[in-house]
Amino acid sequence: MTPCNRLLRRQALWQKPAILALVCAMSAGQLPAAETAPAPPGASSHSRPALKSRTPVTLNFVNADIEAVTRAIGVMLDRQFIIDPRVKGQITLYSEQPLSVNEAYLSYLAALRGLGFTVVENTGMLKLIPEADAKLQAGSVVVGTAKQRGDQVVTQIFQINFENANNLVAVLRPLISPNNTINANPGNNSLVITDYAENLQRLGKIIATLDQPGSTDIEVVPLKHAIASDLAAMAQKLTDSAGAAAVPGQPSGNVTVLADPRSNSLILRAANPARLAAARTLVERLDQPSAESGNIRVVYLKNADAAKLATVLRAAFSSSASGASSSSSSTPMPPTPTAVAPGGASAAATTPVSASQGPSTGGFVQADPSTNSLIITASEPMYRQIRGVIDQLDQRRAQVYVESMIVKVDASKAAQFGMQWQNLFGNKSDSSVTAMGTNFGTGNANIVNLTAAGAQGASGIATAVSGGITAGLNVALLKKVSDFYTLGAIANFLESQSGANVLSTPNLVALDNEEAKIVIGQNVPFVTGSFTNTGAGAGGAVNPFQTIDRKDVGLTLRIRSQIGEGGTVRMTVFQENSSVVPSLSSSAGPTTDKSSIETTVVVDDGQILVLGGLLKDEYTDGEDRVPGLAAIPFVGNLFKSENRKRVKTNLMVFLRPVVMRSQQTADQLTLDRYETIRALQQVNQPKPSAVLPDTGAPLLPAGPATPAGGISTPRTTAPQ
Repeated sequence: MTPCNRLLRRQALWQKPAILALVCAMSAGQLPAAETAPAPPGASSHSRPALKSRTPVTLNFVNADIEAVTRAIGVMLDRQFIIDPRVKGQITLYSEQPLSVNEAYLSYLAALRGLGFTVVENTGMLKLIPEADAKLQAGSVVVGTAKQRGDQVVTQIFQINFENANNLVAVLRPLISPNNTINANPGNNSLVITDYAENLQRLGKIIATLDQPGSTDIEVVPLKHAIASDLAAMAQKLTDSAGAAAVPGQPSGNVTVLADPRSNSLILRAANPARLAAARTLVERLDQPSAESGNIRVVYLKNADAAKLATVLRAAFSSSASGASSSSSSTPMPPTPTAVAPGGASAAATTPVSASQGPSTGGFVQADPSTNSLIITASEPMYRQIRGVIDQLDQRRAQVYVESMIVKVDASKAAQFGMQWQNLFGNKSDSSVTAMGTNFGTGNANIVNLTAAGAQGASGIATAVSGGITAGLNVALLKKVSDFYTLGAIANFLESQSGANVLSTPNLVALDNEEAKIVIGQNVPFVTGSFTNTGAGAGGAVNPFQTIDRKDVGLTLRIRSQIGEGGTVRMTVFQENSSVVPSLSSSAGPTTDKSSIETTVVVDDGQILVLGGLLKDEYTDGEDRVPGLAAIPFVGNLFKSENRKRVKTNLMVFLRPVVMRSQQTADQLTLDRYETIRALQQVNQPKPSAVLPDTGAPLLPAGPATPAGGISTPRTTAPQ
């Protein structure tokens, strides 16, 4: 059955004779076979609509039903259409002049776009759907140059080579219809755009124009008179301000100026040749002979220490410097000793953190510590050599943040069981009696000592109790002898468990190759000597005194870090953890328990390394018994005392260095610690009470810096 016969059967439904005439004329075989449109070379049957004929057609659809017109276009293309149920309405499609089937199809797509509908190709079929759903059902994906044209929705991927894909999204979004999408993939810096094929070709031209290499105009300007490092900062400021004035709204920094101390030249990099020429002209005007008379020049340092650098320069140039000799070189004056402050203040509290150094004298390079500058007396060629060395040494030094974690876990278990008894055999009238019993331990743990204390009355019992009776459950049997009660028997039962879990995290920051120290603990007095002066005669004066030495007891950490070129950190570490043992204090002073580590290690930046540790598992037991009798089953427990104890200690020390090469890294670390301690303060705020006033608690401000740029002081919550 021909397509015309099938359409004639539906004439009652369509009621469009013009459509039937057009379709039947194309499907009745009246067109010559030579005019059949050949398929494009290399194109598949589904890459574009297969045109059935190239015979021109004239369209005349006025207020026709969309479904009927779509079926007619499907017959022209010899393709099957699937129409979404939501597609309803009338369409007007006509042409004054005959059109090819391809042109008729493009006109059909343009008319659908005006009604809010579109055609997408998926799995070999053409779907007529609302425009809002086209981005979800479009099956055509194009990478690179698109061949589709017209008002068909296609997804195309654009590879961005130079510009940032996220920056192009804001530029292209207004050029895409609201129902279609544009997304950026930061992974491979590409754009994924779903839109009409005709608009995608326009967007492709815009992207190709915007995706251009950045500023690549670079020029090296050798200097004849000025020093590159001195002129670079001035030229950078002048070019930045000039660029901002010439191009309003464009950020500063379009011209980059870098100094090359090795060749004493400036490297200029600009966004365009005009800016590069302006920067080159500025440098040539500034590169003029110095108007200063004499050979004395002052160099202000940015990072290095002037006194130390002066010593290094004198040693490096002593053989070549004119007029300089080993006798003229001098080292910086040592800091003036600080006297101990009156009133018993410790030396650590009165000694300056870093004593001011006096200016160095002698030599052709002298240091002024007050301004951290160098005074150089040398000829022009010699001065240029010295400045080259200064520029290489006066660099910003990296810092190392060291986080130390000391973890200690202790567990102790103890058990004790003992039986002691005493008994007298005989009567009061007997001239001699027999006594028998057992006693174990020392002090008040011994039944004999407890019996003697009880015979002294209430005062003796109080002394025994204060002296410490054996802990645990004590069951005693008392017998009355004369007017006193004595202990006949005592049984002791004890089982104890104790544990400790300690985590210390001392943190510190220090410059590269500089030592840092942190001490957290107590200053404990230790008796080092005593003396008593007894005067002659009975009325002589007695002047006793003791000498005491105070020592830090607690956590001590000293680290010197050196940053390697490969990102490693070499550290010399001394760590000590000490504490006072309360049970072992004596008249000579307290006893301390100490563990320390001193080592040199290499750690990668940001990695954790265990420095050392102690894994200790101790077991002790003891038994006091009466020979022979203690071995009797069951009854033998009356003649012995047993104890057992097990102690497990786990101690580990971990180290984690983090290299901070910029202020941004230091700010991130500081803000992280700042917010952590502020969150703890917020959690520990006092709870409301009905009987106690709200005194408030200290709370750090929301940020470490005030709007003016200064550090704000902690504020205290005012009472209500």
